Amino acid sequence: MTITNALAGIAVEDLAIVLPWYEAVFGRPADARPMADIAEWKFSTGGWVHIATDADRAGASSVTLIVDDLASHIADLETKGVTPVSTRFGNFVKTAIYRDPDGNQLIFTQPLKNTY
Repeated sequence: MTITNALAGIAVEDLAIVLPWYEAVFGRPADARPMADIAEWKFSTGGWVHIATDADRAGASSVTLIVDDLASHIADLETKGVTPVSTRFGNFVKTAIYRDPDGNQLIFTQPLKNTY
């Protein structure tokens, strides 16, 4: 068996309330709306983020997304009124952690070139 892609799921209380936040974060409307309570974004190099109404699990999701320039990404999101709750810089990665209106964790990370 070969896994060829992934769909990361985020559970929210009410999609209509969080949808503008995710549209700002991803810089565009959802690429797919297969049902009224689901929105999905596809990334050019593979993978999807799936936002769905699920009141029982809302606020308990965590998704990590890889970016090539974290500083630029943070600056762009700040112009949209979206600010990280924390940032961390280590020897291998830099990360910015965000929380959606329901409290779900969205982590943007930039791998660093390192030598062993």
